[in-house]
Amino acid sequence: MLIPDWPAPAGVHAMCSTRTGGVSAAPFDSLNLGDHVGDDPAHVAANRAIFQEVIGAKPVFLNQVHGSQVVTLDASTPDGTVADGCLSDRPGLACTVMVADCLPVLFASADGRRVAAAHAGWRGLAGQGGVGILETTVERVRTKNRQVNAGQTVEIIAWLGPCIGPTAFEVGEEVHAAFTASDPLAGDCFTPLVAGKWLADLAELARLRLHALGISQIYGNDSSAAWCTVGNASRFFSYRRDRVTGRFCASIWREG
Repeated sequence: MLIPDWPAPAGVHAMCSTRTGGVSAAPFDSLNLGDHVGDDPAHVAANRAIFQEVIGAKPVFLNQVHGSQVVTLDASTPDGTVADGCLSDRPGLACTVMVADCLPVLFASADGRRVAAAHAGWRGLAGQGGVGILETTVERVRTKNRQVNAGQTVEIIAWLGPCIGPTAFEVGEEVHAAFTASDPLAGDCFTPLVAGKWLADLAELARLRLHALGISQIYGNDSSAAWCTVGNASRFFSYRRDRVTGRFCASIWREG
C-alpha cells in the first residue's frame, strides 16, 4: 500500500493500493479491485475485503464513466453508483476511485470535516469549456463548506496519485486541442512528436487546473518516473501497457 505523504488534517486518512497483496491470478495479479475487467468475481470480492480491512473504513467503489458527475456519499450509497467523483463528511466512509493509468486525486478541507476523491482521465479532466471533474469536485466541496461554515471559505489541499507518466502518454491532436482551447497555458504540458501526436503530462495538467482553482497545496505525483503506472509494472496496473489488467484505487476518509 502507498500512504500519501501530505499534511492531512487531524482525523483524515488516505491510502492508495498497489497491485500486490491480493488473491487474483494473472493478468489481474494480485490485488485487483475492479469488478468490470474480467477477473473472477470471488477474487475481486476477496480483494475488496482485504483493502477494507487494511484501511479500517468502508470504501464505496463507483462505476466511473470518464465524466464529471460527483456524488455525496452516505451509508446507503451502493457500489456501482455512476460517478467519477465523490465527497463525504461521514466518518468511516471512504471516498474511493479506481485507476489503471488515469489520475486519482484526493481532497481534504483544511478543517478536516470534508473529504473527496476524483477520477481524472483526460476526458474527465478536460471536461467541457474548461470545467471538468476537478472543477466540479472542488465546487461541491466548497459549496458544502459554505453551507456549514457560515459562508466562510475553507482551504482545500490535494494529493495526486500514480498515473501514466509524461514519457508514456502519447495522445492525438484531439487531446491537445481539448485542453489548449480553454487554457493556452496547457500547451506547456505537451511535448510534440510526429505531426498530430503529442506526449501529455496528465499530472501537470491536473496541477494547472488546481492552481487555477486557487488550490496551492498540491502533493504527491510530481510527474517523475516513480509515479508512472506504465513504467512500474511490478507495482501498478496499467491499461495502456497491458490492456487486460486489474485496477488499483485511492481512498480518503475521516476517522470513525
